[in-house]
Amino acid sequence: MLKIDPTATVSPLADIERSVRGTLIEIGARTLVDSFVKIKPAGGSGEVIIGADCALNSGTVIYTGNGVRIGDAVLIAANCTLAPTNHAFGDTTRRIRDQGFQPSRGGIVIEDDVWLGAGVVVLDGAHIGKGCVIAAGSVVRGTLEPYSIYAGVPAKRIGSRGA
Repeated sequence: MLKIDPTATVSPLADIERSVRGTLIEIGARTLVDSFVKIKPAGGSGEVIIGADCALNSGTVIYTGNGVRIGDAVLIAANCTLAPTNHAFGDTTRRIRDQGFQPSRGGIVIEDDVWLGAGVVVLDGAHIGKGCVIAAGSVVRGTLEPYSIYAGVPAKRIGSRGA
């Protein structure tokens, strides 16, 4: 099911696939979904809930997987990937594509007032605290402290906002 607030702006060049399983994809008030953003039901039946006043920039890809919750006033720069799912690969007698998916690590939660720089990858189980800034090219997993600045692969805390 697709729910787009009437005040949201979704580019006609964005690609939001409807789920055959009925997964909810919701876009909040005054949120901007730029051209070439892709939201794809894949790897699970988790919901994608995007809050109010967000901006998803060109080239961003969000898989539904085990679910994605994005708070209010979140800025996602170009070419970010939110992947709340992981392929199973432990059985060497079968192709990876035939093994399905690993159990959920909790999906992805991005709290309010977060900025993801260009090319950030957010993995299943990530919880990004309120007010975080994530440097371009970082890979996020685990729990990130609120109002902190993270960078690297994997992302590590390098400072705090206002300090």
